[in-house]
Amino acid sequence: MCMKTRIGRSAATSAGIAILLLGNASFAAADIDDPSAETAVRESTTLYYDKGGRARTSLKTRTDDHYDPLATDGPRTKPREAIGSAKTSTSSAQAKGSDDFWIFYADVQLFADDDNDGYFYGIDVLFDADTIYEVADVYAVLYLSYEGGPWNEYAATETFSIHGATSDDEFVVVTELRSGYPTGSYDLLIEIYDTFDGAFVAEMGPEHNSGLGFLPLEDFNRDDPRRGDDHHHHHGGGPVDWPSAVLLGLIAAASRLRRRGGRSF
Repeated sequence: MCMKTRIGRSAATSAGIAILLLGNASFAAADIDDPSAETAVRESTTLYYDKGGRARTSLKTRTDDHYDPLATDGPRTKPREAIGSAKTSTSSAQAKGSDDFWIFYADVQLFADDDNDGYFYGIDVLFDADTIYEVADVYAVLYLSYEGGPWNEYAATETFSIHGATSDDEFVVVTELRSGYPTGSYDLLIEIYDTFDGAFVAEMGPEHNSGLGFLPLEDFNRDDPRRGDDHHHHHGGGPVDWPSAVLLGLIAAASRLRRRGGRSF
C-alpha cells in the first residue's frame, strides 16, 4: 500500500543510542541485505514521460513514493488492483484482461551502479500499450517481485491516452529505488487499467517477455560507491539509443553529487 507520509521516529537519549549501536553493530552489518530484516517503508522517486519515448520530450509528472515494506514471502500472487494508488480497480474480477487492449512491446534498462557490483538502483521502463479503439484513456501500475515472491507495487501512472495500434504513444517510467529494496534478483510486471471503469485490461510480465525477469536490483542505500568507480548498464532487451545513453550518464553523475548533498532527479 502506498503511504503518503513518512513514518516518524521516536526520540531516544544519547545513552540509549550508544547502547543500541554497540549492541547491534555486528548484527546490522551482517543483515543489511537480509530481506527478513526489512521493516522500513520502501521509498522511490519516479519520472513519467507520455511522449517521445526515451527521447523524453514530455515529462508528465514526478512523484516521491512511500510504500509498505517489501513482501518477500509467500506465493507470487497476481495483483488485480492498483492497490497503492487512488485509482483502485472496480472490476478486478476481469482477471484475463480484455481482447480490446494489449501491450505490444516493453523494454527495461537498468542504470546507476556506483559500487560496480552488478546491482542497480535505477529502472527505466518503456512500454507501448495498444487498443482496437481510435483512442482510449488508461493508466498503468508497475510491480516488482523479489526472488520469485509476491508482487509489490512500486509505481502507478496518471491517466494517459493510447491511440489505436500506433507506436507514437510509448510511455516511459524512470524510477530510482531509494530504500527498502534488498540486493537480489527481481522480476517486473506491467498492468494496464481502463480509466473509464477501472477494469484490468492488459499485462506484460516475465512470462511474456524474458527481458522483464531476473533484474539485478538494490536500493540506493545499499549501493556503496567506495566499492568501485566504474558504471555499467543492464538491458532487458533492445539497444540504448544515444539520447538515453547521455541522459542515463547524467543521472549517474548526478547520483554521485547527491551523495554530497544533491539529488539524482
